[in-house]
Parts: sequence; structure tokens; C-alpha cells
Amino acid sequence: MNNSNKLWGGRFEKDTASSMANLSKSTHFDWRLAIFDLLQTDVHVQALNKVKLINDAETKEIRKAIKEINKEISAGQSLPENSDEDVHTAIERMIIAKVGDIGGKIRAGRSRNDQAVTDFKLFLRGSSRIICQELIELCKAINEQAQNHYDKASPGFTHLQHAQPVTLGHELAKHAQALVRDVERFTDWDVRVDTCPLGAGALAGSALVIDSMWVANQLGFSRPSENSIDAVSDRDFAAEYLFICSLVGIHLSKFAEEIILLTSTEFGYATLDDQYSTGSSIMPQKKNPDAAELARGKSGRLVGNLTGLLVTLKGLPFAYNRDLQEDKEPVFDSHDTLMLLLPAFTGMVKTMKFDSKKLEENAVTGHSLATEIADYLVKKDISFKDAHEISGKCVKLAESKKIEVHELSATDLKSVSNYLEDDVLKVLTLQAALGARSSYSGTSPSSVKNQISRINEKISVLNKWANHNPVPELS
Repeated sequence: MNNSNKLWGGRFEKDTASSMANLSKSTHFDWRLAIFDLLQTDVHVQALNKVKLINDAETKEIRKAIKEINKEISAGQSLPENSDEDVHTAIERMIIAKVGDIGGKIRAGRSRNDQAVTDFKLFLRGSSRIICQELIELCKAINEQAQNHYDKASPGFTHLQHAQPVTLGHELAKHAQALVRDVERFTDWDVRVDTCPLGAGALAGSALVIDSMWVANQLGFSRPSENSIDAVSDRDFAAEYLFICSLVGIHLSKFAEEIILLTSTEFGYATLDDQYSTGSSIMPQKKNPDAAELARGKSGRLVGNLTGLLVTLKGLPFAYNRDLQEDKEPVFDSHDTLMLLLPAFTGMVKTMKFDSKKLEENAVTGHSLATEIADYLVKKDISFKDAHEISGKCVKLAESKKIEVHELSATDLKSVSNYLEDDVLKVLTLQAALGARSSYSGTSPSSVKNQISRINEKISVLNKWANHNPVPELS
């Protein structure tokens, strides 16, 4: 790296050592910010023109060059050179190559410190929406399955033990709720990201470009950053982004774990489509849930990216420190990981088949209707403490007879308690148990249909946000 191709070096007598240049270089990962660097450079040139630091003719020539470079980069025709230290160096070199020495004027009034964080924010505001589009498609696939099975019975589990029967639609739709919260987190996060650091300079602000609000608005931000020192050192937005990505990973991992269990021979409640399964190189009969297993595995990678950045940020002094160069790779990796994972996961969910008959048969096993006895007694003005005790004795009797609690006869039940009259048999059915849970968030078919309808309405609103990119295109 020689001094002629750097954005600094006037006070240095020696060229940078090759080992130092290799350590310092970042174009191998920050080149994906090139289009955003061009966009903010275009806005910055106009801002310099507004304060007459670049004349109209020069502005026109530089902006024309920027547009040409943008097309070349988009077509893959322009790439950084080995001597380029970072994306900012490469872009300035390309502009100067086209317009000559006047290209050197674009550096006035800004620093790589505010450039880097501005590029990063522009990238992330677009990335978050692209990820949310995929999350919404997954939610739609989940809700479609839930709608198809809103009144089908399923075992409900706590501690991975049979608990109470639920509807399969209820069981499936719970995952959409978690993922929609992730989309909402991105919308909430975007409010805090919506401040423009360009104009913060190295740390003290700009003495040349004063109209920071105009610059912010031209780049799609609603306002400039409040404090120039904070602006160049803040990476909260990157940490928050990685947190949301890691939480998406956790939610996918939990869903994946259920899919792995439900599709196992031992459960046999669901089957994966061949398109989203793999086989064994040695056992011909195997059909492995690799899409789910990879989702479960990649969640660790997403959490690791968050942890790595947080450790990097811990204890950094204000304002900019070169440690912050380490912010981009974990973010890019999390973006790429989710964009690779989500389409396959959505396809897996969309094409899953469920064994409704087996699910219904198993929904009442494990004495899962015992709570119905307790609720029956409560309605007869028995305290839940006593009702729970009586219900437990009914389970004990059923176990001694090696039958399920709902299979006890009216005589059996009355032998446990005189409060258990013949009409208790009416509540000891699967359909009665499901229908009784008609609360707002409950598992009754009518409640589940309403839940799916409400979350679909929410998804429709969020989809508009996800498909509106605030980052302007270079025009």
C-alpha cells in the first residue's frame, strides 16, 4: 500500500508494511457497501456544491462519474484493487480516475469515520426489511397450515409430557406469534437507526457542510444524529440488529426442534416433503430432517455473532477506534445466514403433512383430560384445591385399572367423590375439552380462527413496512 492510493499519509515518511496493510485492509468484506458509499458521496457532493466548495460544472462531472461507477459495480465490471485499503479508498480512486484531480474535493467536510457508519446504517435499513419479507412469508406458511388444521386435535405438551389437548392449528400458530414479534422488533429498531451520522466528521462535526438535516433527508433519514462523538462511535444499532437476528434464530431453532421430534418414528405425527429432507450415504431407508437440523445449528452461529460484537464493543473509549472495523463481518454473516435459511425453512413448513388421525388418538392419552374433572368440580362450587385433589385420585384409579382417566365409568368416578355425578362424562371428551377453552388466546377452534385472522391483519400492516425501503436509489 503506497501513499498515492491512501486517504492519509502526508506526515508519514515510510510506506505501510505489507503485513500491516493486510491487517488493515477491509475491501474483502466491506465492498458490499460500495453502492451505499456512492449514494452518500453523491449527496455529499451536492452539499459541497450548496456551500460553493465545488462549482456547478465540477458537481455535474463528479455526479456523472458516480452514476457510471454505480452501473459498473452493479454489473460486476468494477472491483477494488489490491492496493485499496477499504471501500471508501476504492470509490475515491475510481472517481478520480474518471474526473481527475477535482475528484479529490469530495473528501472535504467528511471523514471515513462518519462515512463508514453511514454506509453501515444504509445497508442495515435495507437488510432488515429484506429479512422481514422472508419472515412474513414464513408466517404466512405457518398460518396457512394452522388454518387448515384449526379444528384438528393434537396433544399439548409441557415438560415434553402430555398436558392437555389442543388444536393443531393452535399449536402451529404459536410460532407465527413469535416471528411476528421479531418483525415488530425490526420496525422498532428502525426508529432508533433513523438518524444520519454523515456530517459528524471524525468526531467534532463539520465546519464546511452545515445543513445536516438536508443531508439526512436526502439519504432517507428523518434527522441527523444529535451528537457527533456518539454518531461515529455508536454501534448499538448493529448490536440490536444482531440481537434480533439471534432471536429469530432461537425461534427457528425451537420450531425446528419440534419438527424433528414430530417427524421421528417415535412420534410419527408429521412427515416432511422429500424436497426438504435428505438421505443417508449408508442407510437407504433414512429420511433426515436436515433443514430443521441446520436451522437449529445455525442459531448458534447467530448468537455467536451477537456475542462477538458485544465483546468487541465492551470498554471502547469514545469516539472512533479501529476495533469498530470488526462490526461488519458478523452483521453481514447474520444477514447472509438468515437469507440462506429462511426460504428453505418456509418451504419445509409449507409442505409438511400431518397425521391427523394419530394426533387425535394421542391427544387424550396421558390422562390429559384430568383437568376437565377439576374444572367440572369448580363449576359446582368446589374449591380448586379440593377439585385438584379429587382429580388426582381419579387419575390414580385409572392408572390402577390401566386405562385413561376419561375411560373411567360413571360408577368409577362416583366412587372417588359423590360430587362427580353422571353428567361429568359429558366434559370428559376431546371435543368438549377443546371447545371449553374459548378464551381470547385459548385453543378452541373458534378462538384459533380468530387468532389467525388477527395475526394475518397484523402481518398485512407489517408487510407494507417491509416492502418500503427508505434508502433512496442513486438517480
